[in-house]
Amino acid sequence: MANHISIRPAQGTWSVRAGGAVIGESAQALELIEGDYPPVIYFPKSDLAMAFLSRTEATSHCPFKGQATFYSITTKSQTIENMAWSYEAPNDDAAAIKDYVAFYNQDRVAVEQL
Repeated sequence: MANHISIRPAQGTWSVRAGGAVIGESAQALELIEGDYPPVIYFPKSDLAMAFLSRTEATSHCPFKGQATFYSITTKSQTIENMAWSYEAPNDDAAAIKDYVAFYNQDRVAVEQL
């Protein structure tokens, strides 16, 4: 399992924006690489405006990371359902992403290195 996931500090400063709002900016983000998937940037909750995020009932399970909980993003102009996720109690191999949130990087949400 340990060879399937790699977690390391993300180089530089990263931001996440949705609906014209900056949800967060961090120089403490983590980069998670899982198998052949593209890298995913995880932001510490302490660097996010958590008031924009509301936990939903959606969940998913990864045999490598554990149980994920999802969040919708609400801005002045829109609510984007289930566009962020977090592992509240990750498996040991993914323990570094506890208290971090990742975002789908697509049309209405932008995750970018500054």
